[in-house]
Amino acid sequence: MNFVADRISRIKPSMTVGINVKAKAMKEEGKDVIVLAAGEPDFNTPKNIRDAANKAMEEGKTKYVPGKGTPELQKAIQKKFREDNNIDYSLDEIICGVGGKHIIYNAMMATINSGDEVIITAPYWVSYPDIVLLAEGKPVIVECPENQNFKITPEQLEEHITSNTKWLMLNSPSNPTGAVYSKQELNDLAQVLIKHPHVLIMCDDIYEKIIYDGSEFHTLASIEPSLKNRCLTLNGVSKSYCMTGWRLGYCGAPKEIIAAMNKIQSQSTTSTSSITMAAAVEAISGPQDFIIDHNNKFVKRRDLVVNKLNEIDGITCSKPEGAFYVYPNCHGILGKVTPKGMKISNDEDFMTYLLEDQGVAGVHGSAFGLSPYFRLSYATSDDILDDACNRIQFACSKLK
Repeated sequence: MNFVADRISRIKPSMTVGINVKAKAMKEEGKDVIVLAAGEPDFNTPKNIRDAANKAMEEGKTKYVPGKGTPELQKAIQKKFREDNNIDYSLDEIICGVGGKHIIYNAMMATINSGDEVIITAPYWVSYPDIVLLAEGKPVIVECPENQNFKITPEQLEEHITSNTKWLMLNSPSNPTGAVYSKQELNDLAQVLIKHPHVLIMCDDIYEKIIYDGSEFHTLASIEPSLKNRCLTLNGVSKSYCMTGWRLGYCGAPKEIIAAMNKIQSQSTTSTSSITMAAAVEAISGPQDFIIDHNNKFVKRRDLVVNKLNEIDGITCSKPEGAFYVYPNCHGILGKVTPKGMKISNDEDFMTYLLEDQGVAGVHGSAFGLSPYFRLSYATSDDILDDACNRIQFACSKLK
């Protein structure tokens, strides 16, 4: 007898989580593995944020809290949206969840009916399609090639909108490519969306503050205010504030969507931790200067990795404008044969070879919907990155 629901067969386990778990297990077995598969900064959570959490515990703020967020946190988020993004959300248009993924999941469950279509630009964050499938929606994948800087064009968007389209998902800066939509590019997309008032827009801004080289961050609801009542603007504390394990995401969206998400949350997770909420108030409202220091380190690491990968025969790597990943093209590796006689037919084969031969764990591009590429995180030390790139170069030199 099968006790598992049919809908589970429609989805895959998270590829990034799975690879990260496998690589860490290999390390625990004593194998020499460099893990570049995880999407988290290597910096500790800043001390003022940790102190705020400790203070909350000492003051007994360990009880149940409102699922949408404590009043202090909601007001901090409201102020952040107003001051950073020029978006004015009322408190009933704001909700917190157990990480950004939880916000996306609740939003899809709250809005998608069976057969509704969700436009997802590839390469995409690995969980987008599967969350849509869990909600009984239909992912509509739009490939955005490297010669478009991995970004959707207005023409592509227009072509893929139908009467069944419910959402467009945008992620800038992007995981996995680090691509950043300019103000003009977002405005051009907005002009298409204005013509289709039945389409909602998910703006995944989780990497908002991790941006380089003078690039400027923009989000759709601030670029085109007439779309605010159709946008869900998603953010969180995981990436910019080095709080991946604290689990808090948040969003601003139309109040009827927020109310529906809150209803789902009230019957499932209820809320994230009260201590996490107290820490998040300090993260969002407290000093932000450490982000500049972190970004300066990320730029140095990015340049190291991009330069070294571009020296490897068969690999080309563009320079990302934000986030902390590179997404190199490995087309020149395909068709080659490993010392053990295995033909590398695709990017997954290549990642398997790097892990087994040199102990470098990355994520194959097919997991993100666009091949032949692979994703490496550079959110680790210069020495580790230098070692990893040297290992990749050595592995490639052995291919025939």
